[in-house]
Amino acid sequence: MKSGWVDRDAEAIVADGVKAGIDPDLSLRVYSSRLLGCDPKLVLHGGGNTSLKTKMRDALGAEVEVLLVKASGVDMASIAPTGFPAIRLEPMRRLRAFATIGDEELLAVERANLIDPRAPNPSVEMMLHAFLPHKFVDHTHATAVLSLIDQKRGEEICGEVFAGRMAFVPYLMPGFGLAKKAIEVFEHAPGCEGLILSKHGLVTFGKSAREAYERMIAAVSRAEDFIARNRKSAAVKETPHQAPPVAAVAPIVRGACSEKDHKTEGAWRRLVLEFRQSGAILDFLNGKDLQLLSDAGVITPDHTIRTKNWPLLLSAPESTKMGEFAQATGAKAQAFTMRYRDYFARHNKRAGDQKRPLDPLPRVVLVPGLGLFGLGQRKQDAVIAADIAEAWVECLADAEAIGRFESISEADMFDCEYWPLEQAKLDARQELPLAGQVAAITGAGGAIGAAIAKCFAAAGAEVALLDVDRAAARERANAVGGHALALACDVTDGGSVSATFDKIVEHFGGIDIVVSNAGAAWQGRIGEVDEEILHKSFELNFFGHQRVAQAAVRIMRAQGTGGCLLFNISKQAVNPGPNFGPYGIPKAAALALMRQYALDYGADGIRANAVNADRIRSGLLTPEMIASRAQARGVSEKDYMTGNLLNREVTAEDVAQAFLQQALALKTTADVTTVDGGNIAAAMR
Repeated sequence: MKSGWVDRDAEAIVADGVKAGIDPDLSLRVYSSRLLGCDPKLVLHGGGNTSLKTKMRDALGAEVEVLLVKASGVDMASIAPTGFPAIRLEPMRRLRAFATIGDEELLAVERANLIDPRAPNPSVEMMLHAFLPHKFVDHTHATAVLSLIDQKRGEEICGEVFAGRMAFVPYLMPGFGLAKKAIEVFEHAPGCEGLILSKHGLVTFGKSAREAYERMIAAVSRAEDFIARNRKSAAVKETPHQAPPVAAVAPIVRGACSEKDHKTEGAWRRLVLEFRQSGAILDFLNGKDLQLLSDAGVITPDHTIRTKNWPLLLSAPESTKMGEFAQATGAKAQAFTMRYRDYFARHNKRAGDQKRPLDPLPRVVLVPGLGLFGLGQRKQDAVIAADIAEAWVECLADAEAIGRFESISEADMFDCEYWPLEQAKLDARQELPLAGQVAAITGAGGAIGAAIAKCFAAAGAEVALLDVDRAAARERANAVGGHALALACDVTDGGSVSATFDKIVEHFGGIDIVVSNAGAAWQGRIGEVDEEILHKSFELNFFGHQRVAQAAVRIMRAQGTGGCLLFNISKQAVNPGPNFGPYGIPKAAALALMRQYALDYGADGIRANAVNADRIRSGLLTPEMIASRAQARGVSEKDYMTGNLLNREVTAEDVAQAFLQQALALKTTADVTTVDGGNIAAAMR
């Protein structure tokens, strides 16, 4: 591992900080923290912590010695000066006299000594930083170092690797007890450059940010060099068959790793997937000890809140036996949840039955011959789980190459997983109605499609925006933000639709909601219109809906968790306008198509509904079209747009809200919701 320190960059951040009134030491603390945080071989997603001891004035103007320590859960890769809450140092150091102190009491003392009472909670490792005397302290979970210490001979190996430069601290659960033990070990090895925290990571320190940082890089480099020099070759099995594509496997995995919501009939708790495949992953999955290693445990306690304590291990799928794979996957996923519930019950009893169980669904799935999946309620959660799973694979492979991997005990894993201070790292979030669901919207480059995507994302769904114009879809996806996916899709081309839906599955793991919205309006008197125009309109306004729905149903049935098909049919389907037959007739057929899907797939839990909208300013209803239709009806453009019972213009956002309500109506299918401000001629009943 090479140092990323660049004097020019360090000087620049200090200069910028001076202009903003930031102390140079804090600027350098931010700089070196970001260097650590941007390297996944050192920390992942909010892991690790750094600190600085300095002096500053409190609210009353008194100069006090403070500890600036990373806030709990903050990602060091992007940390800012505000990510280091300042705490009066002397009261924290006096806590060493306590034999023990409860988590809530400790947090209360910490918050009482914050210079700014509005600051976020400090890192759960704050006391470790407070007790150590050094100005700069760094703590990471470097993968190479974990490979050394996650061993039965961990202390012996570290003694050989670091030759007295790093003092070894036996495993204790993170927190106050570990901090007390760490300072005791340090005081018996005052010349050391850092501490090895068994099963947990390493700490380095120094008089400057650069010294602490480069000691960290040197220690990790020593670990990497030792592994490289002592690595034994691992036996790898060859898979006897070629694995099926990810798009065929992911919906099966996703469906098996879902559970019914027993409070609401028809509802499911679903997770989003993130797939990973590499040579290192495939070698690990083809290893002879995979079953044993999959149960071996986490590489550091910090990871358990993201990945649970073990992954779900599946059998290698075969393209010709996908039915058998689906059945076996369902059984193994069910066994996983039963095992997790048993694990919780046993250890919760030990803890006095004071804990509330987390959901029992897997967060990492291993598929031999194919790769691994990270799972989470949001795409970002799935990405985090997959990143940690990749680090887990690397750490176990290296640990096994030099010895035998050993994690913490199951009891210790439970204590860490259900430790309130660890749980607090997970951002508190409102339970959104479409959380864990994946929605695909066609025609998303237009005004209505974009409004639907934005509305569904705000309700918690992961969204894929499909449009024949990928640039338009990309622009709309950027506006949605998050992990919104933009894809080019021509719904008049079956191959394009199939390939696009495969990409959605590869990215998110499956599909739960499809809003078939793409369309275009052709005009003409029906007895005089060119037949080619009718063919074009039917290809887009009828067969386009059929291709999209057909592709979605295939995926939904593979998941086995139901789903929702939503069609934009337009009021023309029930209330045709003059000279608008080439558009209205295919839309009427699309209404019949929706009802047929409701009829044929209701038993699969797949609902089909439609929105009957009228006069929405969009790429379809352009200013030119508005002028034309107003002229055809003999009214002004304003009167045309508000020509309804309420005398109100209907917007794309109104249509989006109607689709959202249909997606949430778990006991409604074959419904048509009219969104037109009131038009009795277009009313369904």
